[in-house]
Amino acid sequence: MKNIDFSNLKVIYVNCTLKKSPEISHTSHLIDVSKTIMKKEKVTVDEIRLIDHRVASGVYPDMTEHGWDVDEWPALFKRIINADILIIGTPIWLGEKSSEAQKLIERLYAMSGLTNDKGQYLFYGKVGGNIITGNEDGVKHCAMGMLYSLQHVGYSIPPQADSGWIGEVGPGPSYGDKEWKGKKLEKPIGFDSDFTNRNTTFMTYNLLHLASMLKANGGYPKYGNSREDWDNGERWEFDNPEYR
Repeated sequence: MKNIDFSNLKVIYVNCTLKKSPEISHTSHLIDVSKTIMKKEKVTVDEIRLIDHRVASGVYPDMTEHGWDVDEWPALFKRIINADILIIGTPIWLGEKSSEAQKLIERLYAMSGLTNDKGQYLFYGKVGGNIITGNEDGVKHCAMGMLYSLQHVGYSIPPQADSGWIGEVGPGPSYGDKEWKGKKLEKPIGFDSDFTNRNTTFMTYNLLHLASMLKANGGYPKYGNSREDWDNGERWEFDNPEYR
């Protein structure tokens, strides 16, 4: 019997599809599987379709200070950092995550030098995961790069932090399609994939469990990992080999 309350958590999905709204995003269909679980668990849910916003390319917090006329990233970042969980959704193109997903990672990296009230890097205590769709192999490859990037900037990654769906190799219907080339399909593509449904469910709950544990404990203790303390001369048990 469930006795875990996730209602104090917030999740944000950033869909890195290359299709602007209101075009159908197949990645959004799989995101919806996870979102449904989150909502039933009374988690506060937010979602951004990155391509709908004028986000500049670059690795600085506000690119209007570096030659760009418009950059919506600072406003979007407030929504991202307000969430306990970040889930990046992306299609696969040429075996890689989308260019929008790469842009998102670069802009997250731009914020990674900021610190929290413990002097730790800003993303400490936040949890990250991935949702990936495509018609060619590459789910694990894309997840590998994105999850590495998330943990590098400070996000925590639980077990089974990615899920995905891959169709047949070559052109064909994508996840959630109900028709293909004008012909109605017998059933929506991918919805009956037990492998995808299981992994998406496990991913969602693993993200929730880790985020809940971190939040209950106030994130990570700052002993041994505070940039502020290091800059102030604290070295904990570090012993510089140069002086041995």
